[in-house]
Amino acid sequence: MSPTARATPLGDALVEFASLDRVLIASDYDGCVAPIVSRPEDAVPDPASAAALTAAADLPGTWAALVSGRARADLSALSGLGDPVTLVGSHGAEFESGFDEPLTVEQKTLLAAVVAEFESIATRFPGTSVETKPASTTLHVRNASDDDARAALTLAVEGPASWAGVHVTHGKSVIELAVIETSKGHALDRLRDRVHAQAVLYLGDDITDEKAFAHLNLPGDVGVKVGDGATAAKFRITGPDEVAQVLTAAVELRASATRS
Repeated sequence: MSPTARATPLGDALVEFASLDRVLIASDYDGCVAPIVSRPEDAVPDPASAAALTAAADLPGTWAALVSGRARADLSALSGLGDPVTLVGSHGAEFESGFDEPLTVEQKTLLAAVVAEFESIATRFPGTSVETKPASTTLHVRNASDDDARAALTLAVEGPASWAGVHVTHGKSVIELAVIETSKGHALDRLRDRVHAQAVLYLGDDITDEKAFAHLNLPGDVGVKVGDGATAAKFRITGPDEVAQVLTAAVELRASATRS
């Protein structure tokens, strides 16, 4: 078992979690399985975390998932993961079958208008960039100066974020506007119901992951906040290195439990 998880309250929780008959191990991608980097397209997974998720999905009564704000296709390409690991994109709205409902003509038109506004903002502030997804668009300000980042986010909030039909998600150095409602919490509920998991282990680092932590309300559930910031998660670790340790520990414990 890893140094992070051994002889700690988190370690005790992992032991209890691993002893159950059916469990789901899930994590956010950026800031957890992959480190935060300046260019989102350069975020590659920690090999130990990727290996742990794949190993988990091969164990009896165990399922593994990545739940990310990224478009599902991008998540698949960057992570290199797929079946048997379940990939959920667009903050919990995009499963392997796509979205529950296709975008309407009105939603597509609204999304195009939001993208145009974000692109207009990005041309004004060096270091900002726009990422477009199937049902949303994200304004990234991580590489902008503090003043430019604040100004760009203010324009986004006062502009397209205030439009009817737009759903706003704030994250670390990003604002994402979607034309459908998304929630990582509902995604975990859906995954839990799909596999009849008795408990869920979830690791997340961003504001959007709080919606997931809020849905971890069964006795064996384990929520792990990665990094600083207020959280509803019961446990906290420092960064992706410890994510790898916790995932590896959970898999080792689970393997031992399923052999006995």
